Amino acid sequence: MKILPTLRQLRYLVALSEYRHFGRAAESCLATQSTLSAGLQELENLLGVVLVERTKRKVMLTPIGEEVVARARTVLRGAEEIADLAAASSEPLSGPLRLGVIPTIGPYVLPRVMPYLRETHPGLRLYLREDLTARLLERLAAGDLDVVLIALPYHAPDVETLEVGDDPFLLACPPDHPLAAKADLCSADLAAAELLLLEEGHCLRDHALAACHLPGPAKGEGILGTSMVTLVQMVANGLGITLLPKMAVDCGVLAGTGLVARPIMDAGVRGIGLAWRPSSPRKADFRALAEVLKGA
Repeated sequence: MKILPTLRQLRYLVALSEYRHFGRAAESCLATQSTLSAGLQELENLLGVVLVERTKRKVMLTPIGEEVVARARTVLRGAEEIADLAAASSEPLSGPLRLGVIPTIGPYVLPRVMPYLRETHPGLRLYLREDLTARLLERLAAGDLDVVLIALPYHAPDVETLEVGDDPFLLACPPDHPLAAKADLCSADLAAAELLLLEEGHCLRDHALAACHLPGPAKGEGILGTSMVTLVQMVANGLGITLLPKMAVDCGVLAGTGLVARPIMDAGVRGIGLAWRPSSPRKADFRALAEVLKGA
C-alpha cells in the first residue's frame, strides 16, 4: 500500500505557494516555521521529488511543486466539504461560513441581516470577504469562499445561483438639474446628460447601463468613480448625474449631499443572488441564507 501525503503536509505546501515566505506560511497554518519546514521536507522525501527551491532571498516552487499544489487544493477542498457535510447534517446554518460580497451590496444588506443571524443562528460563524465579482468567483472556485452574494445577471456557468430579490435603479442628481423636475422620467432622457459611472470591473456599471438601455463611454473617456460613495460626491460637486441602486438610496447613501433620487419609468433592475459551487454539500444552508436575505 502506498504511503500517502497527509492533509497537513499538503496544507503547508499550499500555504507556502500563497505566501512565498516560510514564516508567514507557518503563521497562516498556526504552526512554527520549523514545523512547517519539517513537514515539507517529509513530503518531499515521501514523494521523492523536490517541491520547493530554497534560496536566501526568495522561495520558489519547482514545476512539479506547482503541479502538486494544484492537485493539493482539490484534495483540501474535498476534505473541507466532507467536514461541511457532517456539520450541515447536524444543525442548519452552523459552523464557519465564508461569505463573499460585492461592495455595492454588502454595506446595504448585511447590516440588516447580521443581527437576525446572530439571534436565530448563534452557532453560525460568518467570515466576510468584500471584493469585485470576478475575484470573488475565483476565490469561490478555489474553495476559499463557500458562497458569494452578487448582482445578477452575471456570466458564471460554473456556479449555481439563487436570486433573492430585485434592486431597481434610480437617477441621482442635484435638485436644480432639469431631470429632477421632469415628470415620467425615462431612459431616453439620460442620453444627453453627463453620466458618471464606476470604473470597469464593477458589475454595477454594466447593470446600470443595461437597465437604462444606454451605451457605455468609449474606452478612456468619461469620468469614472472607484466607489459608489465617490460617485455621489462627484455628482454633489456638479460633475454630472449617476445611477444608483435603490437599496443604497434607501440606506442613506445620499444623506447630507443635497442630492435627490428620481425613479426611471422604463428602467430595468439588477437581481441580487447567492452563488455557490455545484459540488458544495451545504446547499441547504445556502437556501436557508437566501430566505433570510429575502426578508432583508
